[in-house]
Formats: sequence, C-alpha cells, structure tokens
Amino acid sequence: MDVALPELDSNLHVLVTGGAGFIGSNLCEALVKNGNRVTCMDNFSTGHRKNIEHLLSNSSFSLIEGDIRNLEDCQKACSRADFVLHQAALGSVPRSINDPITSNEVNVSGFLNMLWASKDAGVKRFVYAASSSTYGDSEKLPKVEDEIGKPLSPYAITKYVNELYADIFSKTYGLETIGLRYFNVFGRRQDPNGAYAAVIPKFVIQLMQHKSPKINGDGTYSRDFTYVDNVVQMNVLAMKATNPDALNTVYNVAYGERTNLNELVLLLKENLSQYDPKIGTIPIEYGPVRTGDVPHSLASIEKGKQLLGYSPNFNIGQGLEQAVAWYWQNLK
Repeated sequence: MDVALPELDSNLHVLVTGGAGFIGSNLCEALVKNGNRVTCMDNFSTGHRKNIEHLLSNSSFSLIEGDIRNLEDCQKACSRADFVLHQAALGSVPRSINDPITSNEVNVSGFLNMLWASKDAGVKRFVYAASSSTYGDSEKLPKVEDEIGKPLSPYAITKYVNELYADIFSKTYGLETIGLRYFNVFGRRQDPNGAYAAVIPKFVIQLMQHKSPKINGDGTYSRDFTYVDNVVQMNVLAMKATNPDALNTVYNVAYGERTNLNELVLLLKENLSQYDPKIGTIPIEYGPVRTGDVPHSLASIEKGKQLLGYSPNFNIGQGLEQAVAWYWQNLK
C-alpha cells in the first residue's frame, strides 16, 4: 500500500546513510518516488543490495559504497546534500553487549564523522535515527522526550551520546538537527535472518517454517510496535519543519499503543493463517529474559503531533497485515 508523503520540495537532494538497510531503503524509495535526488551511502555490513536494486536504474538515485567510520567517505557523500537522513548504525542490544567496541566505533565515532562532514558541507539539516533505548531504566509510561533514565546497554549509551553530540553541534556550529527516537520499527525489508534479527521478522519466518517462536520471558513484556511507513512520514516532517521550536530537539516515533509479546504472536498467527491454516496451531516456546531488555515501552507522541504535525497512519494491526503480506510474497 502506498501512503502519500507529506508534501516535500522535489528539488531537494537528500543523503540517506544506511540507505540499503531496512528503514533506509524505505526512505530512499519514498523520496525517489517523490521526485527527489537521493544519494544512498552504505557499507553493506547489515544492509542489502537487493533492498535498493530497483532504484539503481533511476537517474535520481545514486549509491556510494562507503563507511561512516571513514571521514572521507562521509565528506564525499555530504558534498551535494541539502538534507541528511542518518540511519547508519549497528543496532541490537545483544550485539552491543557482545561487542561494545564495534558498536561504539560505528554509532559514536561514525556519527561524529557524519556531523562534522554535514557541518563542513553546509547541509541544511541533519535528521538522525535516535532510539527508545535512551529511556533506559525509567519506568514511567508513556515515555516523554525530556524524561529519561540510565542506559541499560552499550547500544543505549551510544544512542544517547548521539543526542548529546547533535545538541552540541546545533549550539556550537549552527547545524540544524532533529533526532527521531524510533520505537520497535517493523515492516517490509526487515531482515529475518541472523543472530540479531528483530522479533517480528524472526517470528514470521519461524512460523512460516512451522517452527515454534521462542519468547524471552513469559510474554508479558510489551512494546510500542511502529510500522515503517509511520517512520518515513516522521522523517519527511522533520525535513519540512520550519518552526524554530521544532528544531534542535528529539521526538518519539511510534504509534502510541503497546502490545505484549503474547499478543504479538497471536496477531502474527492470525495474519499468517490466512495463507497457511496450519500456522494457527503452532505452539509458543518460552525462554529466559534477555540481559538489557526493558520490560515495557510506550511512547507519548504528543510532541511530534504538536510541533511537526505527526499523524501515524498505521496501528500494529494494519502494519502487521501489510508486513506479513510482504514477507509471504517475498520470503516464502
């Protein structure tokens, strides 16, 4: 389903770092459809060339195979950009616990390289992927942007440091920045494979293979699952913002409702059973809680509504219907 983007000037040249990844490729696709010139930079460590193959023949799209840990690559990519949508990062709490050094190199040093290159190139605005992990051990629900706790993982630390660096660059160098704290994004092109696959594509592929999905804990942990088209909308709104109060700050990007893991599996089974009735009978397995996992996550999206005009189009049910259809068509 194509959802109309908020109206955006088609003359803009947008750099999307991590543009061959899950969220990045959806941003690239939406912006090319809007008529924008788009440069994708990716080192393909977690992104996939297949995610952008359909864009490579478009004259408005260009690919730079580069690494944000290399300042020269960042400078080359930023040289013609009006806006930067910085999505490149090493995600996953467990990955950061197993290898905090590489997570820091990519998420902090790479982020700083991109800020510096954007500043030097005269980029109008730097919009970056922040994370709900920044809320850390704060138990308050819903999560409000100006009230955070202590980080619970190396990954969370790196994403909080991003916000601190962005704030300094806006104050010290005059670079306009907006951080988008993503809450459990899901949708088409999210990779179901690998040790650090997100829960929704991982469960989908297991159920499609008639395997029991394994929930960490008793299934009562809950998340504000957010369909990728809501995220695309928010990135475009962040580029469009003209109100000074809307700039140089951070926003939650979510739907504003939470679903626990038991409910999630039932919704997945319900959607997948339309394609294969046997999936409805597959039992669920339970395992130990993962280190660094936050029990509950729910976003307040009032700030985004008030300052950016954010109005998410997809709740979890509508998003899962779209996502499951894509997975069944592309991965079966």
